[in-house]
Amino acid sequence: MTQRKISPATLTHLLGRWPGRGAAYLNLARGIQQLILDGRLPLAAQLPSERALADALGLSRNTIKASYDVLRDDGFVQVRPGTRGVITLPPTASTPGVPLPPLTHPHLIDFAVAALPAPEGLIHQAFAHALTALPAYLPTHGYTPLGLPALREAVAARYAARGLPTSPDQIVVTFGAQHAFSLIVRTLTRPGDRVLVDQPTYPHALSTLRESACRVIPVALTPEGWDLPGFEAAARQTSPHLAYLIPDFHNPTGHLMPDGVRKQVMRVLRDTRSVIVIDETLAELALDVPPPVPFASHDRQAAVVSIGSMSKSFWGGLRLGWIRAPRDVAERLAAARSAMDLGTPVVEQLASAWLLQDPEQALQPRRDQLRQQRDVLATQLRDHFPEWTFRVPEGGLSLWVTLPQAVGPSVLAQAPRFGLRLTAGERFGQAGVFARQLRLPFARPADELQEGVSRLARLFRGGSAQETRAHTSQSAAHEDV
Repeated sequence: MTQRKISPATLTHLLGRWPGRGAAYLNLARGIQQLILDGRLPLAAQLPSERALADALGLSRNTIKASYDVLRDDGFVQVRPGTRGVITLPPTASTPGVPLPPLTHPHLIDFAVAALPAPEGLIHQAFAHALTALPAYLPTHGYTPLGLPALREAVAARYAARGLPTSPDQIVVTFGAQHAFSLIVRTLTRPGDRVLVDQPTYPHALSTLRESACRVIPVALTPEGWDLPGFEAAARQTSPHLAYLIPDFHNPTGHLMPDGVRKQVMRVLRDTRSVIVIDETLAELALDVPPPVPFASHDRQAAVVSIGSMSKSFWGGLRLGWIRAPRDVAERLAAARSAMDLGTPVVEQLASAWLLQDPEQALQPRRDQLRQQRDVLATQLRDHFPEWTFRVPEGGLSLWVTLPQAVGPSVLAQAPRFGLRLTAGERFGQAGVFARQLRLPFARPADELQEGVSRLARLFRGGSAQETRAHTSQSAAHEDV
């Protein structure tokens, strides 16, 4: 069975206390519409039958029919003869978001990228070490599809230190996490394969899946985290070939998957014989809790493929990541990689291997910095936007903020005039959903975050862009001195 179905119990739970003033059928329709737009109900899934939902909600069947008619007329449901209503979006809701503006002004405050600047001293030391070690590699051809042994050993040792014994031959070095996921998808899937993902999730993963003609099966995260019954229902109904999950300080929501849920997710995906791909790029950025143990440690016999990266923990400019996989899968990935490129630059690998010898010398100061910056951003948002809602994550790099109303394309288009770069929430899910959400990273210095929220207030409260332009001009003059 591949057609997803929303059970009456699930829809009733998601609706919560939906009744309000006015006609019940209209309130119900509006409640379902909001669940669709917030990504809580997946597109292409079937709604419950009129009779079943009427019984679950204690309403008449005529009320449910009238509500479904509103959804159909508004373009949120398609009805084919002899079938239940299928969730869709009206054309106006699925228009593409505004593209990110080019970073042409050094005084734009960047809320679009969740990444830290380099720890300059350590990066200088790492590359000095790399240049010292480089002569030993100059007599070779320099092509390393698997990665340098020194780096693979360092990555394997880091997994072992985190609680997952790993051998170097389980590691494939890549050009960052995005390249790692692309390699996995190209090697382990075929066009038409179903791939289960979190909803919302990492935008570039969605792009990779679309480009590979995979069928994306989104499973909505709740405000509290993973919906295990919904996840299990989606997995068993669709039997996905592959599942891509971000359990550690999830991008963009910041959720941390509890150990008990990890074990049950692992069990479900083993039952469906799905390839389990775990994105652990944010796992080391634990701010209020101990760093989570690797997902694969919960079942060392399962075929878990893990993705790691230097970008979030150390510096994106290294452009270096890795895949940890069972040996046979690692060999397949390395062979496939040889057809696309011949490996990662040697100097960056040597620098990364040096950094991983003592990662805490970079990680602990960065955690302290991020904790302070997170708290500053949260406080500023509460002061300026008490009507916006968000949860403070226990780690990671960003807040996932819900606004009372959709963030229109015009607001995003105007953001650069106010000295801001913003990312539309719609980038993190299927087109048309998460229009009320913004991801706001706390990767910038505290004073920048404070000024950034002030600019957000001017943008959303209808303030003048002229004031922001004057401010950035003064800042530029001051910094040029």
